[in-house]
Amino acid sequence: MTKTPIKISTLEEYINFDDGTDKRYEIEDEVLVEMPPGTGKHEAIITLLLVRFFLEIQKMGLPLQPRPNGTEVLTNKQLRRPDICVITNEQAKSIETTSAILKTAPPLLVEVVSPESIDRDYNQKTSEYAAIGVVEYWIIDPLENKVTVCLLNQSSYKQTLFIGEERIVSLTFPELTLTAQQLLSA
Repeated sequence: MTKTPIKISTLEEYINFDDGTDKRYEIEDEVLVEMPPGTGKHEAIITLLLVRFFLEIQKMGLPLQPRPNGTEVLTNKQLRRPDICVITNEQAKSIETTSAILKTAPPLLVEVVSPESIDRDYNQKTSEYAAIGVVEYWIIDPLENKVTVCLLNQSSYKQTLFIGEERIVSLTFPELTLTAQQLLSA
């Protein structure tokens, strides 16, 4: 049995959508796309990174906040729900009493690749995030045991690959001491 795609044409429709379940969705080409729950490994990577980002923010006194996958980002084409969103304090204040949908580019977004998100994370989101000006975008790929850090260079990303014991280099968190292996072994 094939399900009929659910069309959503406005942000207001999306905010008010309720199918009576706890399913998570993104909007892609005005259609709701279900985001299945992550694996335990997926969630462990997100948790480790949230803690490490929080500690770096505290240590460096940065005006940033790491948020798990409940904060959404409106791109020029879609509404995306990254696994981690590092937002400014101003952005946090702007969504304090409204739906957690950012209409401005956060400094750093992270996606953890799962089998059904490979093309979306590496291709679609890369171009969408660059187009709205996300300065740093991490693609953590436990399927291939690699971390790709994308840094905005004019209108596209310069990508750096990290594997094994290589220390991940971050523009947002320059003092972060975390290797690809440590992150992927979470």
